Amino acid sequence: MSMATTRDIPFARPDFDDREARAVSDVLASGWVSQGPQVVRFEQMFAERIGARAGVATTSCTTALHLALILAGVGPGDEVICPSYTFIATANAIVYTGATPVFADIDPATWNVDPADALRRVTPRTKAIMVVHQVGLAADLERFREARAKGIALVEDAACAIGSTYRGRPIGSYGNLTCWSFHPRKTISMGEGGILTTDDLAVAERARQLRSFGASVSDHARHQAKGIVYEEYRELGYNYRMTDLQAAIGIEQLAKLDRLLARRQEIARRYDEAFSWLTAVQLPARPAYAQHAFQSYGIRLLPECRLDRDELLGGLVDAGISCRRGIPPIHLEPLYRDRLPSAPLPVTEEVAARSVFLPIFASLADDDQNRIIEAVLSILAR
Repeated sequence: MSMATTRDIPFARPDFDDREARAVSDVLASGWVSQGPQVVRFEQMFAERIGARAGVATTSCTTALHLALILAGVGPGDEVICPSYTFIATANAIVYTGATPVFADIDPATWNVDPADALRRVTPRTKAIMVVHQVGLAADLERFREARAKGIALVEDAACAIGSTYRGRPIGSYGNLTCWSFHPRKTISMGEGGILTTDDLAVAERARQLRSFGASVSDHARHQAKGIVYEEYRELGYNYRMTDLQAAIGIEQLAKLDRLLARRQEIARRYDEAFSWLTAVQLPARPAYAQHAFQSYGIRLLPECRLDRDELLGGLVDAGISCRRGIPPIHLEPLYRDRLPSAPLPVTEEVAARSVFLPIFASLADDDQNRIIEAVLSILAR
């Protein structure tokens, strides 16, 4: 058997080349490696790309979410509704503010938060609803209009959603506080990092101060002033600053975005074509109101499937294919199970227990995708 046949296939891989290396080298040579001119440039480019007026770069999507909730006025005693079928950071950011997460169930087709279930959970203490665009598929934002009319803030967790569109417009262009991730599993990456986008320039300016200890003047602005400028600290801030090293990588990644998105779409189409005849397997939803960005590609084994999800996982691992189980529900994790009253979420629990995410990344070779497809079909045929 050849080495090419036995080589393991990773679950994800960022797309870096000499351009990112040169960009980092240029920043190192400049002597300005902390938050500075490259961060400003990246913020402007990213905001323009997704159709927002301003971007505020941060250390991660988690810290961007924390800032977004503060900017939305969330604090101790408040409630924030969010799905449980999402990475634990979504709920953690709520707890950082002193507020309480209230978990809503998900739609069985899209795996996004079920708007009807979320709205049923609104109480006088509800300050915000955090909508997650799960694995790159836009949630149905229009269904939350009723909550916004009541003064409830809508915060979008778009960690996976760059390139996703809703009703023909990019996610991030609907005027809500929106937060993004640049973790290595995301479509564009800089190792770690995040950004908050908004159309409110005053809110963006406050976010910039909060991410840098609450200082009234940033280091970059003070340097540009070319004079004696003293900052002041009027409220509790944080050290959530992105570095120019990261931003330089991000600028190069943005230049590749269209190609990376197109390749993911191509890979997703091949998976769809290969698995469409499997009546006992649910494929990713493609609702008319959204274009899926396919940060991940997930399938769910329906009740009529004779195979257990973990049997599929185990078979893929044995075949040298790295994959992931469905997202672990937050409400079942010990941290939240012990912190909050028990609240069963049947759709969330069913999807999480029966779903698998397959490798998808721009440099996934066709031959490797064929291996994945053949392995899935072979295991399901047992």
